[in-house]
Amino acid sequence: MTEMTAPEIRLTRVTNVSSQSHCCTDVYFAFGHKYSVLSLIAFAVLIVQPLLTCSQQFNSEQNNSGSDFTLRVNANLVILSATVLDRHNALVSGLVKEDFQVYEEHILQQIKDFSHEDVPVTAGLVIDNSGSMGSKRTDVIAAALLFARSSNPQDQMFVVNFNEQVSFGLPPNIQFTDQRDQLQFALSAIRPIGETALYDAIATALDHLKQGKCDKKVLILVSDGGDNASKDSLFQVIEMAKNSGAIIYTIGIFDEQDSDQNPGVLKQFAKETGGEAFFPKSSKEIASICEGIARDIRNQYTLAYVPAISKQDDGYREVEVRASAPGRGRLSVRTRTGYFLPLAPRATDSKGNRP
Repeated sequence: MTEMTAPEIRLTRVTNVSSQSHCCTDVYFAFGHKYSVLSLIAFAVLIVQPLLTCSQQFNSEQNNSGSDFTLRVNANLVILSATVLDRHNALVSGLVKEDFQVYEEHILQQIKDFSHEDVPVTAGLVIDNSGSMGSKRTDVIAAALLFARSSNPQDQMFVVNFNEQVSFGLPPNIQFTDQRDQLQFALSAIRPIGETALYDAIATALDHLKQGKCDKKVLILVSDGGDNASKDSLFQVIEMAKNSGAIIYTIGIFDEQDSDQNPGVLKQFAKETGGEAFFPKSSKEIASICEGIARDIRNQYTLAYVPAISKQDDGYREVEVRASAPGRGRLSVRTRTGYFLPLAPRATDSKGNRP
């Protein structure tokens, strides 16, 4: 995996920041009334390299070097998106920063910035078109289109269709769209037949997310969870998903006679990335699920903190977010399970040799 490093960034007060700037010192970013401080912090960090982000859409060119889409902590700033639910599993709005607690490796962190905004996302619809999906195809397409209608109008969307082959639904000259007719064409581009390359399809979609200009990345996967044709392994793609910063929602549709179904895989992708797994009893229920996913995405909180880490060890850092507020009862928070620290530079001697 290609590793990328970045210089430290601190919040600084400036009146003019170049889009090509790679670091700033001890000031706050100047901004117009349409943008939050957190959005511009995320904007500046994204110029350096991808990380756990949830902020406003940006227009500068992303750094896409390397073959893997890797989640990083840059300038010690970690940004999480979180969904809060009450005991009835209903979305909770109106919380403030003081209602949240963030723990990294079981150590309480200080939340530096906070927002609760409906921001545009780059969203991929990853649709199983293997032979077992034939009878459900009409319901799946209708549900995907309802998701698009229920989403932020500025969202960038694309479609990945897969059986034993993986292909993009949109024409080669269109990477993303917000047009319903283009999405409908993309979803109908192939007929359901053949086997299932689920892991390859997710890997392709995660890679394509890097081309999007929205900080927040989402995949909606509709499948039975089985795989009998992928070149990528489950472990490889799970690691790719954990590194990506994308939120993955999964919808499992099963035939009782299908021996390849694997709901555990769908649950794992959702859990590791802060998404949710759904298992409707009928394909008729997919539409309401997709509508609910759109609401979930548009009602998430964004939390940013600087990790209180005494030693910058490389590796995976576990994260937990909790929420509580007077009169709200028991609240649960869904977010990703952690992030990867970048590799620390290794020491060398005067001749450039490493010990």
